[in-house]
Amino acid sequence: MSQPSQFWDRHAKGYAKRAVSDEAAYQKKLKLTQDVLKADMEVLEFGCGTGTTALIQAPFVKHIRAIDISAKMLEIARTKAASANITNVTFEQSGIEGLDAPDGTYDVVMGHSILHLLEDRDIVINKVHGLLKPGGVFVTSTVCLGNMMWIIKVLLRIGRYFGLLPMVKFFSAEVLTGSLTAAGFRIDQQWQPGKGKSVFIVATKV
Repeated sequence: MSQPSQFWDRHAKGYAKRAVSDEAAYQKKLKLTQDVLKADMEVLEFGCGTGTTALIQAPFVKHIRAIDISAKMLEIARTKAASANITNVTFEQSGIEGLDAPDGTYDVVMGHSILHLLEDRDIVINKVHGLLKPGGVFVTSTVCLGNMMWIIKVLLRIGRYFGLLPMVKFFSAEVLTGSLTAAGFRIDQQWQPGKGKSVFIVATKV
């Protein structure tokens, strides 16, 4: 597998043990997502990590296809699903770019804490648009680092050079919403719990 998958394989156990940094914000994002979910929906989550969000949202939909590039992350996710007796989430090792699925397959696509880690977010956003049914919804929570101080950007690049951090792309919330609208999405909700926090967006395919 690629170097990014090896990075996340190495960090899977630590990632699984890490507490949510802002529990109140996470719960609000879950609730805002649940507001668009329905019992008959087919959902895709890419960059699912250890499966926490997919497993929480599973009772509200028909099925979730949850993908990630890290085999170790997915091992943890499958164990969690089995322990919770959740059977309507399918975990699969794949990246979104090469995902095998016909256009118009999904009612909802979720991509959390992932767009800033991708080589080309515009390619992925356009892929998501194609995978969604007409009127389908893309839900994303994204770290937007475009306005971050230059010294922090340098430190992040140094961390990546030494294998301590993954690749990170720097773009602002304005650039992200521009990418979404250019791909054919309408921004229905945009919320940021505080300065420096991830930007949560609910966007509809138009």
